[in-house]
Amino acid sequence: MQPAKISVLIVENHRLMFEGLSSLLSEYPDLSIAGIATTVADAVAKASLLKPDLVLMDYRLPDGDGTQATEKIRARLPDTAVLFLSADVSEASMMRAVEAGACGYISKDASAEELVAAIRRAAGGEFLLEAATVARLLERRRQAQRQESERVAVGAELTSRERDVLRLMARGMDNYEVADELRIGYGTVRGHVRGVLEKLGSHSRLQAVAIAREAGLVS
Repeated sequence: MQPAKISVLIVENHRLMFEGLSSLLSEYPDLSIAGIATTVADAVAKASLLKPDLVLMDYRLPDGDGTQATEKIRARLPDTAVLFLSADVSEASMMRAVEAGACGYISKDASAEELVAAIRRAAGGEFLLEAATVARLLERRRQAQRQESERVAVGAELTSRERDVLRLMARGMDNYEVADELRIGYGTVRGHVRGVLEKLGSHSRLQAVAIAREAGLVS
């Protein structure tokens, strides 16, 4: 008895791309195209109906992204593998895909042999990203979360008026110009500037602005 074919649902909104993928995968006797989906909603609906062994998922879709579709598909079909095939191979996108439940992530620059091998392995239950890659992605995410927490903490310490002063400092205004812009006294501005410097842990206006920009407090 011949082994069952691996049924694949292709999620891709570019006609040339999904027709090419469909034609390519059809050449392999152990693969079967279950269907084509072009949006997040379409992907979820067709996956629920067709119950493929594997969903070959693009990242960017007209009504959202592949991670949204992946979360819904995996919630309904935990045994269906999701493999991303995308031109966007940034670490942020890879991390979101893994968190959504994808088992692998390959570039659209991959060869046909690499893609088919990945489909077979993913459908067989393998997780395709190396442990070192996942560890690096998780560390980057932790760093980003720490930076966001620090930014929120720094921003929370500044008063509304200190934020106004900081914004004008970032525009290169001196204390007299800030006083004129905000219609407050020069001495009051100096007090606010001292407060900004102290709360940002800086020793100069320039350093304060640099810290604020790094923390996302000013553009």
